[in-house]
Amino acid sequence: MEDSPNQTNEFNVGQRVHASGDSTRIGTVKYVGNVEGYSDTWVGIDWDYGGGKHDGSINNVRYFHAKSEKSGSFVRPKNLCKGISLLQALEKRYRSNSTKDEEEEMYVLSTSNKKVSIELLGTSEINDKLSRFEELTNASLAYMGVSSPGIPCELSSTVPNIKELDLSGNLLSEWKDVGIICEQLPALKALNLSYNLMSPYKSELPLLKSIRVIVLNNTGVDWEQVELLKQSLTTIEELHIMGNNISRIMPVSSSMVQGFDSLRLLNLEDNCIAEWSEIMKLSQLRCLEQLYLNKNCLNSLFYPDNGCQYYESEVTSCKPFQNLRCLLLGDNNISDLASVDSLNLFPNLVDIRLSGNPITDSTKGGVPRFVLIARLAKIQILNGSEITSRERKDSEIRYVRLVISRLHASPEEIKQHPRFSELKNFYGIEDQKPLIGATGGPQAISSGFLSITLKCVGASMGEKQPMTKKLPATITVGKLKFLCESFFKLKSMKLKLFLQEEGSPLPMLLDNDASSLMDHGVGNDSVILVDEDS
Repeated sequence: MEDSPNQTNEFNVGQRVHASGDSTRIGTVKYVGNVEGYSDTWVGIDWDYGGGKHDGSINNVRYFHAKSEKSGSFVRPKNLCKGISLLQALEKRYRSNSTKDEEEEMYVLSTSNKKVSIELLGTSEINDKLSRFEELTNASLAYMGVSSPGIPCELSSTVPNIKELDLSGNLLSEWKDVGIICEQLPALKALNLSYNLMSPYKSELPLLKSIRVIVLNNTGVDWEQVELLKQSLTTIEELHIMGNNISRIMPVSSSMVQGFDSLRLLNLEDNCIAEWSEIMKLSQLRCLEQLYLNKNCLNSLFYPDNGCQYYESEVTSCKPFQNLRCLLLGDNNISDLASVDSLNLFPNLVDIRLSGNPITDSTKGGVPRFVLIARLAKIQILNGSEITSRERKDSEIRYVRLVISRLHASPEEIKQHPRFSELKNFYGIEDQKPLIGATGGPQAISSGFLSITLKCVGASMGEKQPMTKKLPATITVGKLKFLCESFFKLKSMKLKLFLQEEGSPLPMLLDNDASSLMDHGVGNDSVILVDEDS
């Protein structure tokens, strides 16, 4: 069957579409016309999430360039949908009656495998309230094929009280359409446009003075677009721009990002920022309290007061990041303790995430949680877990003991521990200098004994009561394994030991048989788990 002229002409290059019957399969029109060897008109689509058949060429003839080898395909116009208006989506989402098929899905199976229909309590009352559009305050229209705002005056009169609107995964691409939607919804405070591939910002948007939260994750928006948008988003408090391949922060008229006078939260996760100097361009945002930088490419960080001459000639009016309380740096490439120590210089930082970096990975030379806590004086939440006063005290004491044990071998290492002297004096911990015994080897003085609780957790060890033993702090992990064999009668069983730390989600493996308990920062009243080495 041939396509009618109206049907073939309704698609244009650059238009966003979805597959008929599947509003989650979204792509961009890259070509409309004939394909050699095939009859009638075809539409070349570059699908957002792959699932195509080629890269835009067939039989050595190139029709368009797809973003990957298998994201392009040719589709008949009848198998594509150009989308619906926002009003149509609202009607479909909140006013359409359930179909017979949907009603048949609402059942459970009895013991005899028969369908028993179920009725959700309050469903009719909820549906009735949602269908009264003048009372609707929150609307979720994700992946419903929305491509336009519809008739503006109808939008403002139909849903005048919408405060939160989720339009993620739709077919919107023009900022002028977004401007119309925001203008016609005067109560709108939060707007989610994630997974709409937005075209470069061209025309001026109206002043969107009611918008407080905007989510632009995976929309292709770069920082140049953000700088243009901020002229309209004058009261924005939360800005989410994850997954947009942003590598640089590019202010318009200064070396620092200006404006955003109400911005409290900036989410830049899952981008490509590699240099901390790019992040420093955000340091004069006075109201910024939360900065999310997980899943970037950062290797290190610094604070300007730490001897870094970042500001050359520009006179700054306030301390860098003066109100930042939460900084998420998980899953980057940070590997140096100098970066960790610089976090102490941020004036109000209390919540930090460092998990997923080499500095927290023991297999890559990283340090355990207690060392991070001891080095970070003001942090109250580490990697999403609250640091209790007990955990901080134990961590700082363990850290001091660990440093003392290392200073005996290399005294110059003290330069790498800025808080050591402060903590040593605060807790009144004396140096535990080794004594030379008859055999010529070091022996612990009497004050160097620790009370350690040993717990068997191996599956084949059977039920064994925990034991608390007084052990010298200098005992090695290998020697302790030997003693555990004797304590718990575990002959012919290879063991591995873990230090169970308060506040840490996983026990820390004591993997070096030659290191001492003091080397691992094991303190008094610690718990060591005894497991079998498989």
